[in-house]
Amino acid sequence: MKYFFLIMAIVSEVAGSSFLNASDQFKKLPFTLGAIIAYIGCFYFQGMALKYISVGIAYALWSGLGIILTALVAVLIFKNKLDLPSVIGIVLILAGVIVINIFSKSIDQN
Repeated sequence: MKYFFLIMAIVSEVAGSSFLNASDQFKKLPFTLGAIIAYIGCFYFQGMALKYISVGIAYALWSGLGIILTALVAVLIFKNKLDLPSVIGIVLILAGVIVINIFSKSIDQN
């Protein structure tokens, strides 16, 4: 369940950021409401994940995977472009997430 909660927190955060971008600085009410609801869901699921995963590890995974997925959404949906330094940085973030998941003994709080 710990990964389910963390994945839901990440997906909610990516959705919230995407809705926020689509809201056009809060001028489009449906997207603004979508962002608010998604962020509430994000923090709810993050809180549930913290029952099982230490806060440092959960936040590292949440933010790292959130950055990667948000960048993908930005490229695929919003047609943003990534330059080489951006791609290198994202690959390094992904490497960090992989290292944490494979080698860290701090994942389990209980």
